[in-house]
Amino acid sequence: MSGATIDNGGAQAPLSTSQAADLSEVRDWIALLKPRVMTLVVFTGIVGMVVAPDAIHPVLGVAAILCIAIAAGAAGAINMWYDRDIDALMRRTARRPIPSGRIAPSSALGFGLTLSVASVTVMGLATNWVAAAWLAFSIAFYVVVYTMWLKRRTPQNIVIGGAAGAFPPVIGWAAATGEVTLLPLILFAIIFMWTPPHFWALSLWAHGDYARAKVPMLPVTAGARETRRQILFYTAALLPVTLAPWFVGFSGLPYAAVAATLGAVFLFHAIRILREPQDEAGRSLANDAAARATFRYSLWYLFALFLALAIDRLAL
Repeated sequence: MSGATIDNGGAQAPLSTSQAADLSEVRDWIALLKPRVMTLVVFTGIVGMVVAPDAIHPVLGVAAILCIAIAAGAAGAINMWYDRDIDALMRRTARRPIPSGRIAPSSALGFGLTLSVASVTVMGLATNWVAAAWLAFSIAFYVVVYTMWLKRRTPQNIVIGGAAGAFPPVIGWAAATGEVTLLPLILFAIIFMWTPPHFWALSLWAHGDYARAKVPMLPVTAGARETRRQILFYTAALLPVTLAPWFVGFSGLPYAAVAATLGAVFLFHAIRILREPQDEAGRSLANDAAARATFRYSLWYLFALFLALAIDRLAL
């Protein structure tokens, strides 16, 4: 008998071995969708829809958000299928369902392709085919351009491939309006510029994994010191981009104040990374504490920034 339990009128009844195995398999299929990554993807898609000038019917809006979530998960599943060889070499990913042998690669591929087609089709039928086209392009970009082409070939993989995660607000806007104008492209640019410092902060303390798997992340090819400089450069370049909604008159001063404050804190974190005690090669002597803190902050930063824009826009 498994140690897992179910609630039976207040009493805790043990799950059978088969029930526990079924739940474990469900968790593995969910893990293929990269649910933690999906959270920010869905949220930025919602903001793109909410700030659009045309209101969308709530039912159709929920359908559109589900399509964005499923498409993101589908791309994640295909990514795991393709990267199963390098995932097996990295401690951070070795326990994923495919390299650990819990899900067959062909099954994961079929799962991802089926969800991709379903999400794009439903998006087109529920909202419009402009949004569906952008959704299809986002899947193709992540799978083909980033995963299959850039990731294993160039240290610029995150810079260019960052576009893959920047599409959701464009898709959300298109679902509501049927078109793509300047503002959703500005939202795209914000996420595009945010991705390198966010991911390079992670890669500083996970560089051993990438070196083992021979993935040419910037810390592996250019060293930790240059990566620290690039994090600071991109963080500084991100600041004016986040103020663009205010510059073009789409948002008010409250959003600009929040964006400037959040950006100043992000810049402070990037400076801490640059000044963290290092050896001659630029490797941290403090267990990459600054990089870890920056990575965590960058997640909250993007959430808070987009939330501020949504609140500011709805208050206008």
